[in-house]
Amino acid sequence: MTHIPPFDLTQQYKMLQTEASTAVLDVLASGQYINGPLVKEFERQFADYIGTLDCIACNSGTDALYLSLRSLNIGAGDEVITTPFTFIATAEMISAAGAKSVFVDIDPQTFNLDLNQVEAAITDRTKAIMPVHLFGQPVEMTRLMAIAQSHRLFVIEDCAQSTGAEWQGAKVGSIGHIGCFSFYPTKNLGACGDGGAITTNDEAIAQRIRTLRDHGQRQRYISEEVGVNSRLDAVQAAILLLKLRYLDEWNARRQAIANRYTELLHSLPGIITPQTLPGGQHVWNQYTIRLSQPAASSHLYRDQVRQQLQQQGIGSMIYYPVPLHLQPVFARLNDQSGKFPAVEQVAQEVLSLPMFPELSTEQQDRVIYALKDCLVS
Repeated sequence: MTHIPPFDLTQQYKMLQTEASTAVLDVLASGQYINGPLVKEFERQFADYIGTLDCIACNSGTDALYLSLRSLNIGAGDEVITTPFTFIATAEMISAAGAKSVFVDIDPQTFNLDLNQVEAAITDRTKAIMPVHLFGQPVEMTRLMAIAQSHRLFVIEDCAQSTGAEWQGAKVGSIGHIGCFSFYPTKNLGACGDGGAITTNDEAIAQRIRTLRDHGQRQRYISEEVGVNSRLDAVQAAILLLKLRYLDEWNARRQAIANRYTELLHSLPGIITPQTLPGGQHVWNQYTIRLSQPAASSHLYRDQVRQQLQQQGIGSMIYYPVPLHLQPVFARLNDQSGKFPAVEQVAQEVLSLPMFPELSTEQQDRVIYALKDCLVS
């Protein structure tokens, strides 16, 4: 019995092997490995795809967040509102910039920031809101932007898991002041290594980020401020240019897989299938169910189901078992257990099923049958 992994990059490589090999060898032959015409071309094409005036490529999605915060002069004494249900990098970069993360609970139906609670978290020190379009689901950006504008706050979209997602016809990353993208290999648009990008319609922000990513230099060997070294190499740009041509096709396939999961799982007792918002286009970086148990130890039930799936050759993932406000590194914020009940409950229940564009119907059937077997055993 073959194992079905949570994600599988080998099939995508087989499909693109000839084109990818040619693209990489062309880079090697060119001798231009850092920045150069390929990186500029990727920045141009990605800005066009997202629908922004500019795109600045960088080393990772993490760097994209940090550079964005720095470009807005967010630092010591400032507060940034964000979600406690995401990868550590979101809040980590707020701290790296010198600011304070202010967490707001999530909507358990969408896994995203609960917009009903955002305004209560705004203080005179709040400088920005950093929504995360988690698992490929866009935040309700019309409402969030109205909140931000009424309080004169910046909005930095964390689009790491949502490349190609849309809210009311606009791509995420084009709605806030800045959009931050990750091209980690498992993302919807993934490189063959680390990579990231920042999108914006503000020329001044774009220029500041370009300076910050290159040691604070506007001209070579003249540093105007303390920056970092955060560049996308040309090999990754070549791979991303190739994959960008297929992104919409792959996202459509993810949507079809997600729809089928929901159709076949939503009526099973004990399973809460993910909800999508009207007006949004979800791109399903993850298909994440909740395994709901009335007992307080629901994570034990979830972990048991996951183990049983593994025994049947089905891989799965838990994103994220420990919310950010309960991470040791953020103990100084004094956000005690119980402060954000929705995220704490969800963290004990979530399980992400295999999701990648090449997942076959036969493989998906195996996942579904195995999950049904676990629930009745």
